[in-house]
Amino acid sequence: MLNIRPSNVEAVAVNSVFHSRAIEKVLDLIKQIEPKIVVMAEQEANHNGSVFINRINEAWVYYSTMFDLLENSEWTKRSTLGLEIAGQHLGREIYNLAACEGTKRVVRHETLGQWRVRFNSAGFNLVSLGSNTYRHANMLLALYTNGKRYRVEEKDGCLMLNWHSHTLITTSAWHGYVAKSRD
Repeated sequence: MLNIRPSNVEAVAVNSVFHSRAIEKVLDLIKQIEPKIVVMAEQEANHNGSVFINRINEAWVYYSTMFDLLENSEWTKRSTLGLEIAGQHLGREIYNLAACEGTKRVVRHETLGQWRVRFNSAGFNLVSLGSNTYRHANMLLALYTNGKRYRVEEKDGCLMLNWHSHTLITTSAWHGYVAKSRD
């Protein structure tokens, strides 16, 4: 469907932002197009566990941090509409985590450790984003947030966006999948 030419003619990169809802389908699609690099940004929370109470506890910590961030954000202080929209979106996610099971539960965020297992088993290796990326992220964060309680952390070659001490989003890069011989 994408009309991708052989890898010696064309390099493919995948940028996946917040696609944890169909984890297996996304990974299968990524493997099929055989990219050279995959860059992922995902919520850093374990909302995919099978034990309901653990999922709810994790959601409590994650979403209370998100609402704290929103209440203290300059963006939402200037626009109550922005806060309402964000609240409605987060509310739908919380409802889905708490009230839905099976295929009806689409909110399935996972931690970097869980993604690492998934990607490694699919034939991908983590690539360090490097100190330049870390410095640029810090510079942009300082520029747009006036240093308010946000922090970028570099961990195992990945970048993590924190509010106070809680990690909210992790960005990672993965070296492309190499197809096995079809002999």
